Amino acid sequence: MVRLFSMIGSRLVIAVPYLWLLVFFLVPFFIVFKISLSQTTIAMPPYLPVFGLEEGISGFIRNLRDLSFENYLWLFQDALYVNAYLSSLVIAAVSTLLTLLVGYPIAYGMARAPATLRPLLLMLIILPFWTSFLIRVYAWIGILKPEGLLNQFLFALGVIDEPLIILNTTSAVYIGIVYSYLPFMVLPLYAALEKMDYSLIEAAQDLGCPPLAAFWKITFPLSAPGVIAGCMLVFIPAVGEFVIPDLLGGSRTLMIGKTLWDEFFFNRDWPVSSAVAVVLLLILVVPIAYFQRAQARAREQES
Repeated sequence: MVRLFSMIGSRLVIAVPYLWLLVFFLVPFFIVFKISLSQTTIAMPPYLPVFGLEEGISGFIRNLRDLSFENYLWLFQDALYVNAYLSSLVIAAVSTLLTLLVGYPIAYGMARAPATLRPLLLMLIILPFWTSFLIRVYAWIGILKPEGLLNQFLFALGVIDEPLIILNTTSAVYIGIVYSYLPFMVLPLYAALEKMDYSLIEAAQDLGCPPLAAFWKITFPLSAPGVIAGCMLVFIPAVGEFVIPDLLGGSRTLMIGKTLWDEFFFNRDWPVSSAVAVVLLLILVVPIAYFQRAQARAREQES
């Protein structure tokens, strides 16, 4: 009896995360996918469902035969969506690289700091989360605008003679993404670097290895899991980011999050906007799934 309860308990523990994914990921995904196959119409909601049981099983089968992926074909025929996807991937990739370059020294310094200071440093990294994300992005408008704090500071130092135009440019988007997602990069890097055995560095230096070579041959490979986790945590939300490019990038910044918002709320084309969301999800999920599978194969070969 005890063994039976133990088996049931272990099954329940496994079932809970799968149930969570089913309710909060798969079900909404299939709802969005269903809308993406629908037809736009002037109604509320503004689409005509393709799949439904209102007409019975025969009507469902008839609609299945008339199934069309016209909304998905439209995405690849219109240069706006293709350019939006490409621009989002490029901006997200560059932002991820910049976040890694900024976050790695911070995480390394935290890991090498005295143990008594690490909780304080960790709290300082988490501290921005105590303020609303939207308020923090709005604060950058006050910093980057032509009469903002940054230009006033540079004028006071005599560095510039005319204000720098940073707001409503791609550079402002990079700044906003790096600032907003920096904790997501620092935390996994810190977790990986804190567990590292630094006696390996000392041994390498005793054997005549230069500090820079020791970093690339020992420190960076051992922190690779944190690098991968941090890059994923930054890259994935940055691709679909809407608030930062809308507030800091202006109308000239083209990203798929803004395009999706415009289709959904301004054009009220729910099927096309749903197709945009489905394609974006596939662009992100398929490479991640392939990468995880490759890692699993590598672990099997090592064992």
